[in-house]
Amino acid sequence: MLSITRRKTLNVKVGNIYVGSDYPIVVQSMTNTDTEEALATAIQIADLYRAGSEIVRITVNTSNAGSKVKEIKHRLSDMGINVPLVGDFHFNGHKILAENPDCAKYLDKYRINPGNIGKGSKRDEQFAYMIHQAIEYDKPVRIGVNWGSLDQELLAQMMDANAKLSMPLEIDQIMRNALVSSAMQSAEKAIEYGLSADKIIISCKVSQVQDLISVYSDLSQKCNFPLHLGLTEAGMGVKGIVASTAGIANLLQQGIGDTVRVSLTPKPGESRTQEVIVTQEILQSLGVRAFAPAVTACPGCGRTSSDYFQHLAQDIQQYLTNQMPVWRKSYAGVEDMKIAVMGCVVNGPGESKLANIGISLPGKDESPVAPVFVDGEKFITLKGDNIAMDFQSLVENYVKQKYSPLKA
Repeated sequence: MLSITRRKTLNVKVGNIYVGSDYPIVVQSMTNTDTEEALATAIQIADLYRAGSEIVRITVNTSNAGSKVKEIKHRLSDMGINVPLVGDFHFNGHKILAENPDCAKYLDKYRINPGNIGKGSKRDEQFAYMIHQAIEYDKPVRIGVNWGSLDQELLAQMMDANAKLSMPLEIDQIMRNALVSSAMQSAEKAIEYGLSADKIIISCKVSQVQDLISVYSDLSQKCNFPLHLGLTEAGMGVKGIVASTAGIANLLQQGIGDTVRVSLTPKPGESRTQEVIVTQEILQSLGVRAFAPAVTACPGCGRTSSDYFQHLAQDIQQYLTNQMPVWRKSYAGVEDMKIAVMGCVVNGPGESKLANIGISLPGKDESPVAPVFVDGEKFITLKGDNIAMDFQSLVENYVKQKYSPLKA
């Protein structure tokens, strides 16, 4: 399999994990609870963690929210969960940290938006205070610039300079340049204040795919800080998933990106964990990381007159989802397993042979039997009404025989 060569970056320790090119690309997510409601926030963090989020960001927008960080950490500890928490600060982060030493202490990383840190002379003062807090408590910082909250003073300066050029750039290009400049200037200032370079992660969030690719391609050439990828305000459902995948996958393929968050708008009542699952699928589809056994299933056509194989594929996927938490704790490498559930003789046997274990179900006018292939060789032919359960049993036995047990 072809591999992706990542750009070389510094490695930044965030809680109990590292973000940087010497380590796997990290999956991130963010809560949408009111942080002042510590129990609800802890429960959602736990859900995100169990879904696979390796870092979780929480909103810290009030002093009372800041005062709840310690409680949230303790509640997570009581659940047996140790996941790094990032405090998302805008406008008043300096005040919240000053009023709540425990907030500064218990967060694992601070997210600072240069466009929302203050105006005029207060900007540097307030930014410096937050950086000094990070230094005092030995915390890393994400300098997170956003298209929608770009430093207007910097943008105005760059617009004025551009207007004087004989061949001025397009406004969109100036804004992209301003995003990168804001991030780089803030990082340089943080280092001037005493923050170590290996305590800095950078993001430049935009809402359009081509802008995302352009900004991060530029940013990656200007620094060796780890980069946090994500399309901000990506949207809801298919639109958000497709747009995020298009931008993030393009950059990852270029070796750009060290941690990823897919910012999806959930439907009312929908679990927040979807953004974690989509992030994992992007990384797994590119062959960057493996999180769960991959199921290859054909889309169906006129040859597959029955929807039986669709139900079987769905059942197997759900079975794997349920079993993975158990298998991951018990067997080394099981997340790399590949399973094929195919619907007819055209591609069924071939795909089944390429998988670790695969089944080729009968299509229209084919014999009502289902050959199963294990590691490229035909193993057994299933018949009757219990093919789904029989196949699941074969998968379970394959895992036990193929993968080495982990030591307790």
